[in-house]
Amino acid sequence: MRLPTAEPSITAGIPYTVNTGETLVNETFGPNNIHRRRTGAHEVRPMRILDGRPLAGRLSLDEHGFMFVEHRTRVTDFFDPEQLKAIYYPEVERLIREVSGASRVVLFDHTLRSGDEGEREARLVREPVLSAHNDYTEWSGPQRVRDILPDEAERLLNGRFAIIQVWRAINQPIQSNPLAIADAKSVAFEDLLLAERRYPGRVGQTYRLMYNPNHRWYYFPRMRRDEALVFKVYDSAKDGRARFTPHTSFDDPQSPPGAPPRQSIEARALAFFER
Repeated sequence: MRLPTAEPSITAGIPYTVNTGETLVNETFGPNNIHRRRTGAHEVRPMRILDGRPLAGRLSLDEHGFMFVEHRTRVTDFFDPEQLKAIYYPEVERLIREVSGASRVVLFDHTLRSGDEGEREARLVREPVLSAHNDYTEWSGPQRVRDILPDEAERLLNGRFAIIQVWRAINQPIQSNPLAIADAKSVAFEDLLLAERRYPGRVGQTYRLMYNPNHRWYYFPRMRRDEALVFKVYDSAKDGRARFTPHTSFDDPQSPPGAPPRQSIEARALAFFER
């Protein structure tokens, strides 16, 4: 179902990658992997970004690649790793089971981000990513199952599975560098560029996104900590449902002067489906 386009919207720059033929590399390094380097040419294209709030009830993981839901959390301090593992991980696993219909969900990591450089250095968290991308590829999606569940991987890979992420504000409502997300059905597979993802001790793959005027972008202004954006970055099913959902932070022209820096968390999970 194509969503209506008469909803409120803004025009803002989406940071795309230009296909020059060079090898694309994203490298993460430093304490707690908070620093990054990347190769490749980039361009910022003005795009219409629809306010997704009026459409939230019509969004579907399988049709559009993302959903927007109310989701209260009992976490009081997202910078406390014990609270994340004991409280937040089970909360997110339950949420993903409910909205996706998965029979089993395994949350395997998370990333905290801050738009404030001082806070990033003090808390060892990462910066918002100003680059349209999708976190997993045809190869790296199944490989993540092998990495996380090596003893079960080959059996699990015989069935359908997905990688689903949950993104939210962790303190104040987000007023700067919000997340824009593309309708997965508006993105052609040919728009995706393979990029090597280098970590200390591990090499993976992501997709970066090339410009296509057909892309349909959405965002959810002033997201609060009791709201969550759930989106699918890999699906093994090739039956027409959404499989890859590119996203990026962006410079919101409606951010008020002196808006607080963004603080956010994204959690990543494997979701397995019964046949």
